[in-house]
Amino acid sequence: MRRRDTLTEDLFDWQPPKVVAGYEEDVAGRGALDNRISRTVAKALKDAREAGKTRAEIAADMSRYLGRTVSEDMLNKWSSEAATHRITLDAFIALIDATEEFDLLGFVPSRFRYVAVPEAYRDLIVLHLAKQKQEEMNRFVEKLEADQRTKFKRGRS
Repeated sequence: MRRRDTLTEDLFDWQPPKVVAGYEEDVAGRGALDNRISRTVAKALKDAREAGKTRAEIAADMSRYLGRTVSEDMLNKWSSEAATHRITLDAFIALIDATEEFDLLGFVPSRFRYVAVPEAYRDLIVLHLAKQKQEEMNRFVEKLEADQRTKFKRGRS
């Protein structure tokens, strides 16, 4: 009987780290905008609860952050698709702060086909864009040089 190596990781099991903030399409991607907002808030509250933070704690943290009262009832309304009252932008920011559910950050940019990424990746993105531009310029220079060689050859014949 062969014993399985438990010390070596399987390379095929590796998944790249998540670098883009946001929820899956089923949470925030379909339906009316107010429903998508509610589902996004509900998902953040659920994930925070699974991480050990109650709605009462979240409401208290948001209240401190905003300098005004946020109640559990307000959280319940903001996370209900049936409610007509939606979360305000400042409360949305306070919710991110209170829950540390940074996938919330991806909600607005995703509506416009943008993404939110951690600041640590900014320089890598700029580097990639600079390399793309450099490659474009190299192709441009190569074309100019080829055109000049062709013109030079025609002029000599």
